[in-house]
Amino acid sequence: MATITFFEIQKGDRPFYNKHLAGHKLLYSGEILTADLAADFRETEILSVFVHSRVTKEVLNELPKLRLIATRSAGCNHIDLAAAAKRNIPVCYVPAYGEYTVAEHTFALILSLSRNIHKAYFRTARENFSLAGLKGFDLKNKTIGVVGAGRIGLHVIKIARGFDMQVLAVDPKPDPFLAEVLQFRYAPLEEVLAKADIITLHAPLNQNTYHLLNKDNIPLIKKGALLINTARGELVETEALLKALDAGIIAGAGLDVLEGEELFVEEEKLFDPEVPHETLSAFLKSQRLFNREDVVITPHIGFNSQEAVLRIRYTTADNINAFLAGRPQNLIDTRAVPH
Repeated sequence: MATITFFEIQKGDRPFYNKHLAGHKLLYSGEILTADLAADFRETEILSVFVHSRVTKEVLNELPKLRLIATRSAGCNHIDLAAAAKRNIPVCYVPAYGEYTVAEHTFALILSLSRNIHKAYFRTARENFSLAGLKGFDLKNKTIGVVGAGRIGLHVIKIARGFDMQVLAVDPKPDPFLAEVLQFRYAPLEEVLAKADIITLHAPLNQNTYHLLNKDNIPLIKKGALLINTARGELVETEALLKALDAGIIAGAGLDVLEGEELFVEEEKLFDPEVPHETLSAFLKSQRLFNREDVVITPHIGFNSQEAVLRIRYTTADNINAFLAGRPQNLIDTRAVPH
């Protein structure tokens, strides 16, 4: 029997894992994991977290019996992989749960901006039915730039082709066969920024993609383009985005993620002296996006459909059971991580 601890649990998680991990000692917390909180769970052998819990070296030091980290996400930038590797603690993840879900949310944001749905909603809620300033544009024949053509990005491309859009894609591993079948073209980031009417981000966050869009290349964006981010907030330098919105370079932004978004979830951390200055600064800049009519913000719900949540639960339970059976699966390769 293993002691398995879940953080950031949501409604429905507890009965599911009780059923699919029966026979083990299961502990649950709705809170975001911190080192102080980890100290209360020192018997934990398997730790399961979501994206807001930072599994740092300090957290790991509080969990001396830890044997596995099972993140219920596709990304792993919230886990100190080097520290885990030093302890020989494997990390498993959920590689495929949101390619449909996040791609559909991407187009929800695109359509909200392209047809001024968010503006129209607030206007009609005040019983104002004026059409002034609500003229939108068709997606047909527009060019969409998909930055990151993995599972999610490819589904975005499929949907875009259904709208009769032209598609440019940026990816470090081009697949000419897929490009031919789905009728899109790979291009360098600079070309995509210059030609795309809509830019949508689906890249993972790592040291190579941090501030992928920044003060140096955002001015290259085609004037009047839309920017959509359903990946990670830190892919975009917020200060540069604000300046581009003010200058009209970017006509609108649809954001499901923000820099420093963990501080929106845990406001008490604003007064924590250990919060990095960069995170606090990013949080304050992100706040300036909220009152803009040209920005649509959702609270990191791109993954949050009934079907995707169920896929996360099944894969997480399978990952844990496979590890306990001696055949670990969906492991993150930490061999290339410096440690």
